[in-house]
Amino acid sequence: MSATNTNEPRYDWTHAEIQALFDLPFTDLLFRAQTVHRENFAPNEVQVSTLLSIKTGACPEDCKYCPQSGHYNTELEKEKLMEVQKVLEEAALAKEKGASRFCMGAAWKHPSEKDFPYVLEMIKGVKSLGLESCVTLGTLNDEQAKRLSEAGLDYYNHNLDTSAEFYDSIITTRTYQDRLDTLSRVRGSGIKLCCGGIMGMGEEQKDRVGLIRQLALMTPHPESVPINMLVKVAGTPLENVDDLDEFDFIRSIAVARIVMPKSHVRLSAGRQGMSEQTQALCFLAGANSIFYGEKLLTTSNPEANKDMMLFAKLGIKPEQREEHSDAAVVDAIAAQVVKQEESKLFYEANA
Repeated sequence: MSATNTNEPRYDWTHAEIQALFDLPFTDLLFRAQTVHRENFAPNEVQVSTLLSIKTGACPEDCKYCPQSGHYNTELEKEKLMEVQKVLEEAALAKEKGASRFCMGAAWKHPSEKDFPYVLEMIKGVKSLGLESCVTLGTLNDEQAKRLSEAGLDYYNHNLDTSAEFYDSIITTRTYQDRLDTLSRVRGSGIKLCCGGIMGMGEEQKDRVGLIRQLALMTPHPESVPINMLVKVAGTPLENVDDLDEFDFIRSIAVARIVMPKSHVRLSAGRQGMSEQTQALCFLAGANSIFYGEKLLTTSNPEANKDMMLFAKLGIKPEQREEHSDAAVVDAIAAQVVKQEESKLFYEANA
């Protein structure tokens, strides 16, 4: 393989080139990934995000990995959209525990016009707390993407999940092109992308190659790339799928780091079942972002104090972001007080 400038992102990776990275000896792959990582990021800092489910269950999509799908009986309690004030209380608590980004997920195929205004207020409120904001709401149209941008949204999460070839084995209610179209609308509105996938759904290595190549072809690359290990949930079609070897998962982290050198690569779902040693190898492979807190939407996640203990063992510190305190922030907080009362009246009227 020819030498490349690891500081300059490429958007022309071939399937064969990415496969060749997967085929490297494990230590050679990690050495190369760590080299790329150190050329582009502080070597011992990890960005910390907290994820909250703002609307749980009864999703019309049939994603075979998801306990929130209305197609499967996972005994998940269904909930309405959370009140704005409750979400902001959770955001403030996340910031107190060290998060720099607050992510909000709603189990929707797409946002409804009834609920969308309240999500916009959540975004504004999270921003007023000095946190980066991220939401995942399903597919978007052009107008919705524009309104999210105007509300100040930093990141929109919309995962590709897997390769285009394997996708129909996992989801039938939303096409791969649907996902690419939403990503294009988000990017066109000026919002940063959070886009990755899930490993361990029964896919082959060629599908992991295909997913990472699809992400690497995006111009620019997604600013945040979550790499998830499947969390098997009873009642979903994937509850008995064979476990993915953790070395294959770590290889996926390393390859993502090499081909998307300036993206934050997030060690995401599945950490609850990983040893500290496996997580350490993921950081060595170039992961520099995690979800932090007791839950990832509806599945368990290592407790925050355990993460801080692991960080201490490894000499890792949470990545810090600059905060700005100005009149605009003060005005946003004041406006939020008014919106809280409006939100309360809305929920009382629709209970």
